[in-house]
Amino acid sequence: MNNQEELNLEYLCQNALSIARIAGKKILEIYDSRYTIEHKEDNTPLTTADLAADKIIRNALKELTPEIPILTEESDSIPFETRKKWNRYWLVDPLDGTREFIKRNGEFTVNIALIESHKSILGVINVPVLQTDYFAWSNGGAYKKTDKQSVQKINCRKADRNKLVIAGSRSHISEKLKAYLENFGEIELLSVGSSLKSCMVAEGSVDLYPRLGLTSEWDTAAAHCIVNEAGGHITQTDASKLRYNTKDSLLNPEFFVFGDDSIHWHQYL
Repeated sequence: MNNQEELNLEYLCQNALSIARIAGKKILEIYDSRYTIEHKEDNTPLTTADLAADKIIRNALKELTPEIPILTEESDSIPFETRKKWNRYWLVDPLDGTREFIKRNGEFTVNIALIESHKSILGVINVPVLQTDYFAWSNGGAYKKTDKQSVQKINCRKADRNKLVIAGSRSHISEKLKAYLENFGEIELLSVGSSLKSCMVAEGSVDLYPRLGLTSEWDTAAAHCIVNEAGGHITQTDASKLRYNTKDSLLNPEFFVFGDDSIHWHQYL
């Protein structure tokens, strides 16, 4: 498989969604029981749930597409010398929002993305506690499914400059972000964990999610396709494209997630 056209993205998306749901159910089993918490070298928390979900997703993706490499947050370090040869690969965060998992506020997700030529061409996000899914594939649209509703197509909204709703990280409200938000005047700020912030932009309930701090590529990849297919954008703060697997570091630059591109969000920095 060398070309995107040879992939059945809708088929892969539905399968990836099923895999994310299975991982989400496993996470909930652990969420409702006693589990261990460790800390990685960068001092970020790691739980039994992260590792269990990682194993489920990795094994299922290998079976689904044995020819496509997989990079997950819990992968052994894969050097850029190896990664830069990948034109296409799965990029996974088996439990996005581990801090929210530990705090037991339910705001954590399972994220699976397919990257091709440095872009996200497929994204699925499962929200285990809410039994909600967000998913999209390139040129296929963006969708939301809840346990109470059938699949709904979702779209970003046009922003009302007098009633801006902005999402911020529940765990990372920095002085830099506070200063940026003050430039908008009166806004409604929603503090939300994990990739849910980007999903809220995609479904048209939030206008902007500014991330003026560190994240990794697996934090944004699944949501990136969903936001794009909902008519929105994820860009660096200088308005350039956010791209994947272009350098040794897997850290993202700072970025904005927004639906309405008639507002120049970077000018408020």
